[in-house]
Amino acid sequence: MADAAAAVLRAVEGIEALNPVILIDGRSGAGKSTLARALVSAWPAAGRVQLVALDSIYPGWDGLAAGVEIARQDILVPHARGLVGVWRRYDWDAGAPAEAHAVDPSLPLIVEGAGILTPQTARVADVAVWLDSPERSRRHRALARDGDAYEPHWERWALQEAEHIREHRPHALAHVNAVMP
Repeated sequence: MADAAAAVLRAVEGIEALNPVILIDGRSGAGKSTLARALVSAWPAAGRVQLVALDSIYPGWDGLAAGVEIARQDILVPHARGLVGVWRRYDWDAGAPAEAHAVDPSLPLIVEGAGILTPQTARVADVAVWLDSPERSRRHRALARDGDAYEPHWERWALQEAEHIREHRPHALAHVNAVMP
């Protein structure tokens, strides 16, 4: 993980913008959230960086593509235009949108989640990251993290990830490709 974080930070240091957008994509359990937290902790610029996890946006277990579109419309497009973005957290227990959150366009932004790297979102990314990992490792990490709530949905979610990879080829859009053990 340290190598991936270092590669992303090197890429960020080469960006002149004070509010760069970093997108981190990969299948479930690949290490996206861990990498995002490491980047926030080691952020090279003064000030704070905003982190949005698509797990907070996906509208349910069949919502990978819908969650990405929500992030694109409500977060990435406004940020690119210098406007405040507003997104609503999805309450998985209630099965409905919950409280709203604002994204400041003057601040750096990291968005992490399966499916986030598409040709449309890549256009507004200063650094795009694709993380990969063997399925056995990914599944172990994801189920250790989310346990019984995720296990019945693993295959269902994996099919959506596979469709995203076939359709968008996120690894080819990435500036940084990393493989986690």
